[in-house]
Amino acid sequence: MHLSFYGAAGEVTGSCYHLQTSRASILIDFGLHQGGPGPERRNRRLPPIDFKRLDAVVLSHAHLDHCGRLPLLPGASFGAGGGGGGGGGGGGRGRIWATPGTIALCDIMLRDAAAVQQIQITDDSRRRTRLGRIPPAPLYGLPEVEAVLTLFSPLNYRQPIEVADGVTAITHDAGHLIGSASIELRIKEDRSSAERVLVFSADIGERGSPLLEDPAPPLAPPPADTLILESTYGDRNHKPLDQTLDEFARILNDARASGGKILIPSFAVGRTQQLIYHLGELHRAGKLKPIPIYIDSPMARAATALYANFDNLFDEPAHNLARAGIDPLHFKGLRFVATSAESRALNDADGIVVIAASGMCTGGRILHHIKHNIWNPATHMIFVGFQGRGTLGRRIVDGDKRITVLGTPMAVKAQIHTLGGFSAHAGQTGLLEWAGQVIRGANDHGGGAARPGVAASPPRTFLTHGEDGPRAALAAALSQRYRVNAHLPVWGETVEL
Repeated sequence: MHLSFYGAAGEVTGSCYHLQTSRASILIDFGLHQGGPGPERRNRRLPPIDFKRLDAVVLSHAHLDHCGRLPLLPGASFGAGGGGGGGGGGGGRGRIWATPGTIALCDIMLRDAAAVQQIQITDDSRRRTRLGRIPPAPLYGLPEVEAVLTLFSPLNYRQPIEVADGVTAITHDAGHLIGSASIELRIKEDRSSAERVLVFSADIGERGSPLLEDPAPPLAPPPADTLILESTYGDRNHKPLDQTLDEFARILNDARASGGKILIPSFAVGRTQQLIYHLGELHRAGKLKPIPIYIDSPMARAATALYANFDNLFDEPAHNLARAGIDPLHFKGLRFVATSAESRALNDADGIVVIAASGMCTGGRILHHIKHNIWNPATHMIFVGFQGRGTLGRRIVDGDKRITVLGTPMAVKAQIHTLGGFSAHAGQTGLLEWAGQVIRGANDHGGGAARPGVAASPPRTFLTHGEDGPRAALAAALSQRYRVNAHLPVWGETVEL
């Protein structure tokens, strides 16, 4: 049995893991690499996987760094080859397994990704044509998205389904996004062999989120033999949420008093809904003075409506508001921007808040707002999420004084703020606590009694979805607390399990 790492190995994007057993070939996530020309080139080179013999994809959640390359699968003849069998859940070979919430969000995310690519390619083509260069083609378009959406099959939380011969998948609520899941794979090579268990944490959310349930690690036996753990914030914890909200309100009120425009790059799915909830709470508590707030993202508008359809997954604070007749995702003064013309009209307005995608400033409408405002000292720009290495957002946060936006060089004179307490990723303490339940489950299973033929020991642990500094810090903490020697894989590495 072999596991290969084709993304999120020393980086926080491009999640992609390939599991091969004697009977099956499984892909866990197939996300976009993000952060500049290098990652973009990697998106156009498929990893060395025989996609025709691939039995299934198990998807953790609908963020593009986990699902964004799925539309490439039909063109790679996903599941078209012989062998493997699989699909004991009734879906057959060549299926993409995900929770219902993830499937619904992928319908929004992937269509939007295709549309954004087309806009970006059109703009880039004009510049290249003027320079006599060959215009690029989009990575994929709407036909490819339509094709891949037909391949999804539902995988409900804690409902075991055989997704390939000898491979049973179980999802657990990761508390990171509506429908997000940690993935447990139970594997039997043959009837006489011991069952092996692999656990992929995927992205683990922060405990105490008012919109989402706390992350739930696998609790049922058998214990894990292998743990693949995210490490985005493996080197630090976030500022407490109440302090972050106080700072957020202060920045907004100060900017309002000075008449400046406030730009907030935000992931359209997940982070924007979290911001809407907290802004509403600040309004209702009288901590935020009236100010027009625009959500400038059609995808965010669609995702916010979809969240309401999955309110059964909300945590208790949001349920309490709903029971009191208050919509947790709406408040007076909140406006959604639909058309491009409406978005452009915001360029002439001051004293407003604009929340627009993308969260790392790698595309979308936020780029136009940055182009029209970042040179203005009266502008405030608030970063509320992780900024990947090589992204425009990372360069701004790191203090670059000159940037290029949509082909135009400009000076950075806006006031830049970074708020870490809104993260949808657990900090180091949360990661250690979540991993500890998996590790202790392996050590303590059956009072220390091992399964037949399997030694009672900590799971073999791999740290992914993190840059090298945070990975190394989390590895040291795991060693100190649990005596686990975690491995830090690199892109293309294959390990035998």
